[in-house]
Amino acid sequence: MSHVVEVQDVCKSFGRFSLKDVNFGVNRGFITGLIGPNGAGKSTIIKMMMDMVRPDKGSIQLLGGHPSEEPSIKDRVGYVSDENIYYEHLTIGRMKTILAPFYKHWDEEAFRKYLEMFELSPKAKIKNLSKGMKMKFSLAVALSHHADLLIMDEPTAGLDPVFRRELLDLLSEQILDDSKSILFSTHITTDLDKIADYIVFLNAGQVVFSDSKEGVLDRYVMIKGGRELLDRDVRKLFVGVRESSVGFEALCKDRSAAKQVFQEDALLETPTLEDIMYFTSKGGKSA
Repeated sequence: MSHVVEVQDVCKSFGRFSLKDVNFGVNRGFITGLIGPNGAGKSTIIKMMMDMVRPDKGSIQLLGGHPSEEPSIKDRVGYVSDENIYYEHLTIGRMKTILAPFYKHWDEEAFRKYLEMFELSPKAKIKNLSKGMKMKFSLAVALSHHADLLIMDEPTAGLDPVFRRELLDLLSEQILDDSKSILFSTHITTDLDKIADYIVFLNAGQVVFSDSKEGVLDRYVMIKGGRELLDRDVRKLFVGVRESSVGFEALCKDRSAAKQVFQEDALLETPTLEDIMYFTSKGGKSA
């Protein structure tokens, strides 16, 4: 399976925070979710992909090259930032006029369609838009030049629940064309429960796993039971545990081992991506 993004042995330090030997790929024709708690390094990785930040070590390739070496690659990438990257004093229409010539495959009809769908006026000034409306404008631009790769940094942040659902449906439609691929970075993991094919989990600057969503959910398991089941050997199975006065719930990354140990004595359930992120980042916790 070919990769449209290749991240190899990437390291980057900012003060006390560092990305350490980050490796993962984004498969062509699929939606890959990049998850992790705030401060895990997701936005830094994406900024390095977009040549806004340089890695201290390692390499990143998009569509077989890098924008700094092959400027034409930028024409094939649609970027949605969690920050406003447009001129605040301009209207949407004027900003579009500046942006469109940079894209060889700019589709004016598609842009108008997305403005109407997103309920954005071309006469509206960017400085007067809410964060959610700015995100919608960024999405409209990214979707209007027929990019082969969409890179999206927290694209649902600030969006109301109804539009979030519509956006997820829209992204699913985008990859019906097998030549298109999406990297979707978020800490709102419920979005990826719905649409992601693959998951990359970053925690404290390191990759915890990079795998198909199906593989991850098959491998990990949530365990719920009474405190009498807990002992030192059992705790070694857990990635993280939350205890209360009456029982515990814990995450284990080896479903078969959990079945063998607990058999019928505890409840075993398939976790959500949020469960996996929470228990991995928090470890042990008593309530």
